[in-house]
Amino acid sequence: METALGRSYEEFLDYYEVDLRYIQGPRYIGPALNEGADIWGVRRNAVVAGSEDKAESYSDTLTPPLGDAESPEDVEKYAHWPDPDMFNYSTIENQCDAILQNNRLVVFMGDRLNRVAQLKPAMYLRGTENIFLDLAFRPEIAGAIFRKIRTFYLPYLDRILHAAKGKIDIVLTGDDFGAQNSLLVSAPMWREFLKSGFAEYISVIKNHTAIAMHHTCGSVVAIIPDMIECGLDILQSIQPEAAEMSLAGLRKTFGRNLSFHGGISIQKTMPYGSAEDIRNEVRRIASLIKPHGGYIFCTSHNIQADTPVGNIVTLMEAYREYGQY
Repeated sequence: METALGRSYEEFLDYYEVDLRYIQGPRYIGPALNEGADIWGVRRNAVVAGSEDKAESYSDTLTPPLGDAESPEDVEKYAHWPDPDMFNYSTIENQCDAILQNNRLVVFMGDRLNRVAQLKPAMYLRGTENIFLDLAFRPEIAGAIFRKIRTFYLPYLDRILHAAKGKIDIVLTGDDFGAQNSLLVSAPMWREFLKSGFAEYISVIKNHTAIAMHHTCGSVVAIIPDMIECGLDILQSIQPEAAEMSLAGLRKTFGRNLSFHGGISIQKTMPYGSAEDIRNEVRRIASLIKPHGGYIFCTSHNIQADTPVGNIVTLMEAYREYGQY
């Protein structure tokens, strides 16, 4: 994409005055990882998706390492639980300073496969089908996995924020709670197994005076009141095709207590829309937002490899034209 745009990614962001910049976070210094494995001991296979430069890819989990666990004791005995001491936090303040000197906002989110979460790492470790079956039929195993995940992420997040010395503006946690038509787990089950951990993460963020933003795909309207109760400030990424997730509807119902990030469709508008379709969508969202604010302009998820580069440029030009007020 950089070749087609004639600018580096960073130059592109600066040209369109994009405000948010992301720090890498702490550097892993723990024991050598097995080939293809992450800090959780999860092995993946890279899959390239539809781009000539092979820059667009995703990773498939191979064999979930806790797939055969039969008890909480098996979960506890797992040899690859990460520890916050496996990371070097000494460069975080400098990472923040490099962004702040350019008058941008500092965001910490980790990478896509190590983002402060509960359900997603459990899916990787246990297997997606298994963790859902655990929630229904083996809750003691699900609970044990979630506890071990939180045991890592809570002090890890606290140490990152402490090292930043108040210079991180926003922390983006990321856990997919929704599918296209409904929650992945029922609202009562989410409250039983995941709400307290969600609140604990936000409490750590707020203790360091940062803003809490959470990414989830899909339809999550049933638990948005719970997220607000836990202290969430910004919900990302607002997929308009998901049930009851239109930006207009969410703002009307929750806009007094919650801000939003996203909402421009990567399923329809960005890959298949004309330049005029894109301009009209940006104009519509700008007119919706301008009376009260509380919105960060963005697409509904990562722009995919089948999106014409010209549509990305049109999006940003329309943002510059209609997004100022």
